[in-house]
Amino acid sequence: MADQFEDSANNVIIEEVNKGLNPGMVVLLVVASFLLIFFVGNYALYVYAQKTLPPKKKKPVSKKKLKKEKLKQGVSAPGE
Repeated sequence: MADQFEDSANNVIIEEVNKGLNPGMVVLLVVASFLLIFFVGNYALYVYAQKTLPPKKKKPVSKKKLKKEKLKQGVSAPGE
């Protein structure tokens, strides 16, 4: 509540204690909650996408690369 103090001239000084939330704390809580919701939502969407989307298709290997790899292994390429 209100605290009373007396100074040297016997004047009563009343200090009121503010028991509400600090505006800085309110802003901090709002920003922190939005960040938390953002990161949790992104993680949930990522997990959902991993479960539902089909895997990426691999690029087809060119005939030139196949020929090089077979030559490295010592197997003759078809058609030679």
